Amino acid sequence: MKKLLIASTLFASSSAMAVAPGGPNCGWGNMIFEGQAGAGSHIVALTTNGSSGNASFGMTFGTNGCSTEGKLTYGGKEMIDVSLIMDEFSEDVARGEGEALTAVAVSLGVDAQDRALFAETLHNNFDAIFPSEEATTEHVVSTMFVVLKEEKSLAKYVS
Repeated sequence: MKKLLIASTLFASSSAMAVAPGGPNCGWGNMIFEGQAGAGSHIVALTTNGSSGNASFGMTFGTNGCSTEGKLTYGGKEMIDVSLIMDEFSEDVARGEGEALTAVAVSLGVDAQDRALFAETLHNNFDAIFPSEEATTEHVVSTMFVVLKEEKSLAKYVS
C-alpha cells in the first residue's frame, strides 16, 4: 500500500499542453471556437471534439482539419514530482536503497536490471542532488536528470 501511495504521488499535471493530437486545428471544437482564447474556450472545444468523436474521425480520414503527419510535442514541465515524498526520497538516496527510490525508478520506467545502477548513481551524487535541506523539488528533479543523462546506461530513461 505504501508503494502504491508513493508511486501515485510522483506524477503531477502540468499547466502546459502538448501540440494536440491531430494538429492544432483538429476537430469541430476548434472550428466552432476559432479565434477565441482562454481556458473556457479551450475546455469547451476539447469537450466538443471528445464527445462527438469528430477529432478521432478526422485523424483517421484526414478531415475536420486533422492530420497525423506531424510529431507530437510536449512543452511542459517534467511529469515526475517528488515533493510529497521528498524526505523519504532523500533518505533513500543517501542510503542507496529504499521504497521511495524504487518508486521514482519505476515511475521513470527504469528497467529492473538497471535499478541497482540507478540507485548507486543517485547515491554517489547525493550532494549534488540534495545540496541542502532546503533543496527544492525542481532542483532535485532537474539535477537528478542531469546526473542520469551523464550515466550512459541510464541516459535513455531521461532523454
